[in-house]
Amino acid sequence: MSENREYSKYKIFNGLEDKQIGHFEEVIKVKTFPSGEVIFEEGDVGDSLYLLLEGKIEINQALTLQLSKGDYDTREKAIINLSSDIHPVFGEMSLLGSDDKRTATVKAITDCEMGIIMKDDLFAICQSDPDIGYVIMRNVASIVTDNLIKANTNVLKLTTAFSLILEK
Repeated sequence: MSENREYSKYKIFNGLEDKQIGHFEEVIKVKTFPSGEVIFEEGDVGDSLYLLLEGKIEINQALTLQLSKGDYDTREKAIINLSSDIHPVFGEMSLLGSDDKRTATVKAITDCEMGIIMKDDLFAICQSDPDIGYVIMRNVASIVTDNLIKANTNVLKLTTAFSLILEK
């Protein structure tokens, strides 16, 4: 059960007892990704949730800008770097939305170890035990909300900066 204590540090499992987390431990598949490897790409079909167990990742999103008719600039912008010491969870957007596409590209900055929970396994556990399901869905909603608030703040900052540039 010592591994459960480690999983309990991930926000997705907040409020669950070790025994309840154990249901997920049974389905978590651990996979390693070498430094520089893309874990998943924006637009890929998403069918899993990721826990960063070891290492550092970079999350990028395409900045698609139409320069002229039919000509797009699709450079990527690094949004954030995450380290395993903060126990990040990602991939939640593709689990809940009507469009199951990944909303960003995730790349290993260092050698990484990931815990992967397949969507079907996550929902099967939640359905089989509604108490666990309620806590997990509340935690996923909290993660999505926190990310939305950060995104809105970033949009506001960018809009303000753009307005200031245009005023000059």
